Amino acid sequence: MAWDEAVAQRIRTALGPLAAETVERKMFGGLCFLLRGHMLGGASGAGMGGGALLRVGPEGEAEALALPGVAPMILRGRPMRGFVKLSPQAAADPGTLPRLVALAAAFTAALPPK
Repeated sequence: MAWDEAVAQRIRTALGPLAAETVERKMFGGLCFLLRGHMLGGASGAGMGGGALLRVGPEGEAEALALPGVAPMILRGRPMRGFVKLSPQAAADPGTLPRLVALAAAFTAALPPK
């Protein structure tokens, strides 16, 4: 398994009832969660440093980046606007991950269905 299954399970738990509306797909060396066809985030693979990736949206970035262990998501040397990367420690934190999953779920749920 390329991703940390414990992180994936914490994401499922944090999603609560929305977990039933998500689709899990192996992508980018990890396990991604899609809500109504839009990427919400995922458990990162070892090749990406582990932890988690969440799509908090441009409006949620400042709040997310103020938390310890949360950094901008960088892909091919460029920041991905609206996405943040959680270190393995932040992804394991019982306060950080659920808070950011809630931000990501609110942002993603507001997008038009694909």
